[in-house]
Amino acid sequence: MNFLAHALLSGDAEADRVGGLMGDFIKGPLPAGLPPDLAGGVALHRAIDSFADRHPSFVASRARISPERRRVSGVLVDIFYDHLLARDWADHGPGVLEDYAARLYASLRARSGLLPAKAREIAELMSSNDWLCSYRNVAAVGRVIDRMAVYRLRRANPLGGGIEEFLADAAGFAADFRAFLPDAVAFASDWRRGVRP
Repeated sequence: MNFLAHALLSGDAEADRVGGLMGDFIKGPLPAGLPPDLAGGVALHRAIDSFADRHPSFVASRARISPERRRVSGVLVDIFYDHLLARDWADHGPGVLEDYAARLYASLRARSGLLPAKAREIAELMSSNDWLCSYRNVAAVGRVIDRMAVYRLRRANPLGGGIEEFLADAAGFAADFRAFLPDAVAFASDWRRGVRP
């Protein structure tokens, strides 16, 4: 759901980035046929998610979500952070976002045969609609959240209209994100080097 952040935190290795993007589509034990390099990217994705869930700034962002949407607060904050990362890419990411996204889409196409069916479908939609660059636009992020409310989650949920949560305290979410990202980058870098907390 926070595809751009997972790609950035996965570092420069193509397999880690692709595996990191697959993380939301592989639940439970890693499939036996998954190549080890992609399995490492999925494991990193899971480690980053666990790190985020415990980080004080991410926790603070979740607390900014209204009680009506609290049970989907993690999903919303993931998406808000992707918006903030895309919007302020020049401050956080390497090079130009359009170039970075194009390389990532090419990596997904190159390894599409290894992706689970749902991940392959999402990767194609992501590439053909340039989701990662569209995240800069808050209205586009609102549409993503509304689509997820209908198509991504199986049961009834309060995601629809969730962009209202961001608009109600955009500065607060941005401050949380600025505090979170450097710690997340350091954590992911250590994890890739084999340094575990």
